[in-house]
Amino acid sequence: MNCSYSSRLLLALVSLGLVPAVATAQQDVADNVAYGSTTAEFLLLGANARGTALGGSYVAMATDVGGLNANPAATALMTRPGAQFSQYDYVADTKLSWGAIAFPFGGGASAFGLQLGTFGFSDQPVYTVETPEGTGEVYDVSETFAAVTFARNFSDRFSVGFTAKGVFDQLGQASGSAFAVDFGTHFHSSLSGKAIRFAFTLSNLGTKMKYDGDKIRTEAPRDELPGEDPITEELQPAIYRTTGFSLPTVFRVGLAYDMVSTANSRVTVMGEFNQANSNKAGFGFGAELAAMQLGGSNFGLAVRGSWSATPANSYKTDFFGVGVDQKTSDEKSQGLAVGGGLNYQTPTFSIGFDYAWKKLGLLGNTNFFTVSLGW
Repeated sequence: MNCSYSSRLLLALVSLGLVPAVATAQQDVADNVAYGSTTAEFLLLGANARGTALGGSYVAMATDVGGLNANPAATALMTRPGAQFSQYDYVADTKLSWGAIAFPFGGGASAFGLQLGTFGFSDQPVYTVETPEGTGEVYDVSETFAAVTFARNFSDRFSVGFTAKGVFDQLGQASGSAFAVDFGTHFHSSLSGKAIRFAFTLSNLGTKMKYDGDKIRTEAPRDELPGEDPITEELQPAIYRTTGFSLPTVFRVGLAYDMVSTANSRVTVMGEFNQANSNKAGFGFGAELAAMQLGGSNFGLAVRGSWSATPANSYKTDFFGVGVDQKTSDEKSQGLAVGGGLNYQTPTFSIGFDYAWKKLGLLGNTNFFTVSLGW
């Protein structure tokens, strides 16, 4: 290993190591974070198993259909049309379903994609103070987004992507909608003959969501005027005044480097820093080991893992004055994600299956499944 190679490799590792240092420095600032102030949090769940297994670092690696959701700029590097379909078995019997399709065009200079995601649950009993055993009624929650993406390579090393999406909430008998945009960049080059990727994204920047519906509308009497005799009158239509909720806007910076790279295999290490509008700064690390051709066949295999720090989910003190009992084992393993994938690829067709398992501390374990197609 020559001196030039060693210095470049050291530079890449130091850059990855700076990620948690930046996050720690950010957390030393006075805590004025607006926890719990955003709506449509399902937008933060991701869209595919590969992204979940790699954590936030996926923004630097999302050169597949999943990039439509994680980093629109990375989809400009797709070499063929593709589609993905995912299901995330989340906590408390909730599920996220997602599907997307993307097409490179212009000789590979640009890419266009569409995606649709929905999250929620159904047939949940209604409880009130007067009827703690249940009213006999049920309610459903359905949160949905639909998006369109355009990405373009401005050179052989730099691409930019833009996503516009509508977000729709149906919370029982109340509903709301909002408009948001995602913006991403992706820098891709080589360091000592091995691929290095740098990306930053800004997601869910948009309008506030304000709710309306039957449960918000009501009837109220007219206020009597001073000195006026009471009169008999019918109740007048009225509506409760509601406050708009911000969407969960997140800024991410990701860096990935191929520590090992051959014609048929790759070992990539990565790191990321993130800042949300309703949480403290966080960070994460990940790695992906990929074998493109197993034994010279058309089958490929990948193994992935990551750990992500989400500060708001790691409190050990009382929350709003209420004691929170957190188990040490859950606290230490929270943020861990692992997964893998198997794919079959020919020059004209590809199919793959990916799985991810993620630990959410006291909330339990979650599972993500994705099927990918290419042609």
